[in-house]
Amino acid sequence: MSDKITNILLVGVGGQGILLASEILSEAAMLAGYDVKKSEIHGMSQRGGSVVSHARFGKEVFSPVVPEGEGDILFGFELLETYRALPLLKKGATVVANDYRISPPSVLLGNEKYPEELDVKIKAKFPDFLLVDGLKLAADAGNNRAANTVLLGAVSKRLDIPENFWFKAIEKMAPAKAVDVNIKAFKIGRAL
Repeated sequence: MSDKITNILLVGVGGQGILLASEILSEAAMLAGYDVKKSEIHGMSQRGGSVVSHARFGKEVFSPVVPEGEGDILFGFELLETYRALPLLKKGATVVANDYRISPPSVLLGNEKYPEELDVKIKAKFPDFLLVDGLKLAADAGNNRAANTVLLGAVSKRLDIPENFWFKAIEKMAPAKAVDVNIKAFKIGRAL
């Protein structure tokens, strides 16, 4: 195991399953033998506010917070939140984002417009960019609430964690009645 620390940021809006995805990611990394630290900011998550989760793993990790400009992977559940988090990444980082838009209050009130072509802007800054139709793929798996696990599957291909640890983590962290659909959603995302 190298001394490299992998820095992952998960961003989106409350209610999108960011915290569960962060738990599954952290559990899979621990099962693979890594030291793992994570931190969340979710004060407004129940009201549709921004949610950010930091996950770091490696041989030895001392802080749960990804230093600004050091993120290796940005895992975005909503497109505008993904775009807002780009300054946290290092050059050459990977971005996996859900092709989903939730209008913030300023847009809903008609004071601003939702920014256009965010996917094009993200791709211009970070060529290793994968845009995923998470809701459609989750519906294909049997439940559109499993979009978070579809995205997790897509991110998993970029991490050095064996597939069986992901399945064990899903079985442990997902609600019992949702394990099968989450495993199916994960496999769909991993196949992207």
